[in-house]
Amino acid sequence: MNDSRDPVAQIFNSAVAAPAIGAAWQIGILDAIHDHGVLNLPRFAEERGLHLPSTSAVVRALAAVDIVETTESKVVPGEHFAGVYRNRSFFHWLTMGSGALFRRMPDVLPVANRKGEFYERDSAAIAFSCREMNTFCYDPWFFDVVNGMTDTPAVVADLGCGSGERLIQLLSRFPDADAVGIDIAEPALGEAAAATEAAGLADRITLVADDVLTMRPRAEFEHVELLTCFMMGHDFWPRQRCVSTLRRLRELFPRVSRFLIGDATRTVDVADRDLPVFTLGFEVAHDLMGVFLPTVADWESVFEEGGWVLREKHWIGLAVGEVIFELEPR
Repeated sequence: MNDSRDPVAQIFNSAVAAPAIGAAWQIGILDAIHDHGVLNLPRFAEERGLHLPSTSAVVRALAAVDIVETTESKVVPGEHFAGVYRNRSFFHWLTMGSGALFRRMPDVLPVANRKGEFYERDSAAIAFSCREMNTFCYDPWFFDVVNGMTDTPAVVADLGCGSGERLIQLLSRFPDADAVGIDIAEPALGEAAAATEAAGLADRITLVADDVLTMRPRAEFEHVELLTCFMMGHDFWPRQRCVSTLRRLRELFPRVSRFLIGDATRTVDVADRDLPVFTLGFEVAHDLMGVFLPTVADWESVFEEGGWVLREKHWIGLAVGEVIFELEPR
């Protein structure tokens, strides 16, 4: 953006643009511009049954920070469109999935308020965002690990399965396997049920509504041989709870031969003003929620005590210190 602009106005306008990015992605504006290079806004709104003045306002918010340019009824990519399009799911996670948390920031600061369910997030929106994040933050490395496996598991399970994308990926890789998806959020499981049904895999996938931290043994768990957990392992923490959870998972899934944990880790020795896109939002959100974010070293310190051996560490580090830990039972 032009350096002559008022920097405070830039901050304010960017705050308006952030939810506009999430909305523009969800309703298809960003994809239409990306795919066709130009968008006729009145036609797009009419075809989608959208309120034109409101839709125009979303586009105006994008134009204010040079994400798009507008000429009469046409919308084309602006200076920052490519970067924003690449990171669109991060904005959606921040504003659609975690918007209520940030909106109530002053309410969650007093210790007296931090009791019970003291914050709110949209689990379905987070599942929608995370499905996209997985494709570039974890999938290439995940597939390298899974494709390198010589044994075919009879049953695979995904902890915090969200939208079900990981389950679909696993069953595509292992066509003779069945799968179990566990998630505490009913809306996310609804997304997963729809996705697995659309993929023609509903008869091979069992979806379980439960809390990974407290769930009890189930018959569906007894034959699981490959266990995965992506983008929720930080919920195991703090340390002693993580150790206990890792031990319980050994008991709940007695036949597991491989456990893949893919997760974000807290940044170390990076100045706040130098953080890449998403890192600050992710870490601030989890601090507000009171969720401890471990460093890589924190993770490496618990595996043996928790009953697992670290077979290999796959460092990714694109936005939030992503890493995949490949574990075997000890």
